[in-house]
Order: sequence, then C-alpha cells, then structure tokens
Amino acid sequence: MVNAKERDCFICRKHRGEIQLPGGAIYEDELLYVGHISSDSNEAYLGYTMIDIKRHVSGLAELQDDESAAVGRMLTRVSRALKACIGAEHIYSFVLGDHVPHLHIHLIPRYPNTPASYWGFGISGWPEAPRGDAAQIEEVCSRIRRCMAQDEVSP
Repeated sequence: MVNAKERDCFICRKHRGEIQLPGGAIYEDELLYVGHISSDSNEAYLGYTMIDIKRHVSGLAELQDDESAAVGRMLTRVSRALKACIGAEHIYSFVLGDHVPHLHIHLIPRYPNTPASYWGFGISGWPEAPRGDAAQIEEVCSRIRRCMAQDEVSP
C-alpha cells in the first residue's frame, strides 16, 4: 500500500517506473537505485549521478544499518567508475533534501581543467563542462555500468 507521501514523491514514482529518465538505472537492487540526472533543457551535466534509497526516508538519520552500509559501498563504487570511465579528477557528493524529501545523494564529477572558481557547489555552473542530451547520457551510463561491473569482479 502506497501512502500519500510516497504516491506524490518524484523519487518513489521513478522507482515504481512511472517516470523514465535517460540512461535508466545504472545500478539497482532492493535497497538502492543509481541513475543519471536529466535536465529540462536536454543538456545535462554528464556524469552527474544520484544514489537513491529505495525506501521512502527523508534523510541520513532515518537509514537502517543495511541501507547505510549499502550507501557507503555504492558511493565508493560509483566514484571509482566516474574516475576510471569518464576521466573525472575529483568527485563531489552531497545531500540536500530541501526540495525532494526522499533521501538521495548527489555525485558530481569534476573534470580536468575545471577552473577553481567552479569547484564545490558551483561545479555544474561551469559553462564548458561536458553536457549532453539523452543519447549522450545513455552512452555515459553504459560506460559507468561497464566500469562498475569490472570493479565488482576485481580482487
């Protein structure tokens, strides 16, 4: 049974398949969903991914121990893939939760030659950042999936 908060929640709707985003699920299991962001302008910052908790919780403090451990492992796996597969030199991660009250973690790659004035929260404002449409997002997601699969079997 879906309650009113979950029925209207963007992230819950995505998990139920009501909303489709370019690239689809990069990774998904019973606890987590990893996907690429999209943009209303059809030009998304390439490599900007989100880790969503499947269960509808508003913040980190509400995580169960298994969810918390899964988030930590996934942060590392996705970060490694972003560095290895798309050439990121640094990965930013943050949780806001102000606009969508369903826990999701932002992971944003910083590419080589990004001016320091755009580092941190201003990273997606860099005008020369790699941006792409749905087809380019699909391609980036495929590369990230392959890297994550290789990382899974590495010693």
